[in-house]
Amino acid sequence: MEAIAKVRNIRVTPMKARRVVNLIRGKQATEALGILKFAPQAASEPIYKLVAAAVANAKVKGEKAGTIVDEDDLVVSVAFVDDGVTLKRFRPRAQGRAFKINKRTSHITVVVATPDELQKKAGK
Repeated sequence: MEAIAKVRNIRVTPMKARRVVNLIRGKQATEALGILKFAPQAASEPIYKLVAAAVANAKVKGEKAGTIVDEDDLVVSVAFVDDGVTLKRFRPRAQGRAFKINKRTSHITVVVATPDELQKKAGK
């Protein structure tokens, strides 16, 4: 069983989000949620919600397929951050000049899978 959760155009810079995503990649979903809950980075809160959504998606997908998905069995198999739209803003500077500020956004994707699904992918 594999479930995906995505969030687009979130106002976290990709570099900061990647630091947090690297902490949870390959870990069990419950362990990843524990790490994110107590991580000091600001990006950990939206990523926590995203991992929780991926776990909920796996449960719903399992119910539709008629199987029981245990939350403790799920593993964060894929997690990555892409650049989103950059909002361009300008600040006034000395002598009538303008200074450009880039407000970056991110697209974050998290995939949780059961261990047997990971073995199938490794076998290919």
